[in-house]
Amino acid sequence: MRGDDKQQLGIFSYVSAEQRVPQDHPLRVIRTLVDEALVGLSAHLDTLYAKLGRPSIAPEKLIRALLLQALYSVRSERQLMEQLDYNLLFRWFVGLNPDEPVWDVTVFTKNRERLIAGEVSERLLLAVVEPAQLP
Repeated sequence: MRGDDKQQLGIFSYVSAEQRVPQDHPLRVIRTLVDEALVGLSAHLDTLYAKLGRPSIAPEKLIRALLLQALYSVRSERQLMEQLDYNLLFRWFVGLNPDEPVWDVTVFTKNRERLIAGEVSERLLLAVVEPAQLP
């Protein structure tokens, strides 16, 4: 018997992004390593942002998004935002809830200088690589 071609316009699900990402997906290991490194960098990240003012997007989320851009060869930050808008795997890795809006692409432009000046990439790489090195 032929099934009906029913169209669903709205989405409502009781299954979280965490449950949808397979346990053996390679990004699970990478996310664990990166999250541990970012916890260690938290105090340093605090020094890069003002104590007063409007809260920014968490730098940890920006860093995870930029890491996805490199890992998946996403050609531009505009395309990265498009992927974050509809790719559940990317949303899970970055830490965005399915209903959260993605950021404007200029968020990266505004934060890039701050992260470069703060040597965040170098510190993150060292924090991930050092524990993996043999004694």
